[in-house]
Amino acid sequence: MEYKPKDIAKQLDVGTSAMRHYEEWGIVPPPKRKPNGYRVYTEVHLAYFQCIRALYPGFGMAAVRKIMPMIQASQFKEALWEINKLQAELYDRKQQALQSLELLQPDQMEHFLDRQKKKWYSIGEVEREIDVPATTIRHWETEGLITPKRNPENGYRQYDREDIRRLLIIRTVQSSVFLLKTVREVLEEMGQHNIAKAREVTLYALSDMDIQIEHQLNGMYYLHNLISMLREKEIQRS
Repeated sequence: MEYKPKDIAKQLDVGTSAMRHYEEWGIVPPPKRKPNGYRVYTEVHLAYFQCIRALYPGFGMAAVRKIMPMIQASQFKEALWEINKLQAELYDRKQQALQSLELLQPDQMEHFLDRQKKKWYSIGEVEREIDVPATTIRHWETEGLITPKRNPENGYRQYDREDIRRLLIIRTVQSSVFLLKTVREVLEEMGQHNIAKAREVTLYALSDMDIQIEHQLNGMYYLHNLISMLREKEIQRS
């Protein structure tokens, strides 16, 4: 069966310009052209477009642009393992957010900080205490999220208990959302000791992850349909 671009666009509620972008990105097979230059799509193209639209909400366009060329190259298992890795990353994010949510209980936060007996900590010590790479801590400093004092003798960064508290909250919110703007807003609103806003953002992110896993499942359904169709066509050609 043949389809015009407008037919697929109407069925999937997507603009024809977006469909052309998909072609330019190489994530759908190039369509045949009529003598007048008009594109002609097939049921295979429709399955590709359906798969792209279904994968996008749960995995993002960067993942789609990586996976779909694998499908075109019949690297089905590689594509499935890539999807599996992304699902595992979402699971890890949720577990980290749940752990962070527990830590954001006022008594838990104080219990953690009470274990920090030193007055000053180096960046390497903070890295080990809160399980965040030093490079990430420096990046947060560059973004203005944390401003440690400097040792007057050697210029090295030094962090106190309040810095560690702030870094813990940054880590918690960052594990739940990706936008540093959101992290900055939380820090501005929470005050010195109020961590309710960080808990609110984390709870919202956990709810969003529950929605995302359903989007991922829907995307996997359409990916399975596309792979099944392509395998069947390979059998027919052999």
